[in-house]
Amino acid sequence: MADGATSISTSLRGKVSDAEWQARVDLAALYRLVALHGWDDMIFTHISARIPGPEHHFLINPYGLFFGEMTASALVKVDLDGNVIDKTPYFINPAGFTIHSAVHAAREDAHYVMHLHTDQGVAVSTHKEGLLPLAQQALIVLPQLAYHDYEGIALNLDERERLVADLGDKKLMMLRNHGTLSAGSTAAECWMGMFFLERACSQQVMALSAGRDNVLMAPEHAQAEVRSQTGGGLGMIAGLAWPGCLRKLDRESPGYAD
Repeated sequence: MADGATSISTSLRGKVSDAEWQARVDLAALYRLVALHGWDDMIFTHISARIPGPEHHFLINPYGLFFGEMTASALVKVDLDGNVIDKTPYFINPAGFTIHSAVHAAREDAHYVMHLHTDQGVAVSTHKEGLLPLAQQALIVLPQLAYHDYEGIALNLDERERLVADLGDKKLMMLRNHGTLSAGSTAAECWMGMFFLERACSQQVMALSAGRDNVLMAPEHAQAEVRSQTGGGLGMIAGLAWPGCLRKLDRESPGYAD
């Protein structure tokens, strides 16, 4: 698979700035990690990265490539109006542009934005109560979790204002009847936020299989304690885990940095 992915596009290594190339490599790594965890949705959903610099250009997936074959050079560079900046044989999904451009434009700290449609994430997004304080992963996530009501396939640019208003200053979001979203100042932080959110969703679906009356909510004092323990966010933990994630990719999905 990796060899085929590498041949999809001509390498841009050495043809773009060092900062852009690093963003491309980190973003391609996120796509491959999502595929390794089975969280991809064929060619749908998106992950994006802002390219450092004043132009507010960002990178997003070419529409038609699977996440498991994504490479740094295949990613498409666009501006906040959805215009493709550099020559490419690919185009982008307008729905992906709507969601991601909204977050990138509104949040200077949102350098990476990930949106998924996993079975568990979508299932919890349909729960009236949303994510419940059932386990440690959920307690870590809840202080950073926002909600946005479903408005249909994200093709209406007017939705961007409402989406960012709902997100506020939080870094995770449950898109009702739709899926999950994570934003981070680094690829590592974006990944770790989504990892905890998706794990919490999976655990909730499994726990509720026993029935709503048979689950044990975490005590209020424990919820407060976890909030105080994780008030600084997941940045440090993410930085510790990220190198291992890249080593895993090098073993199991090489070629993403081409």
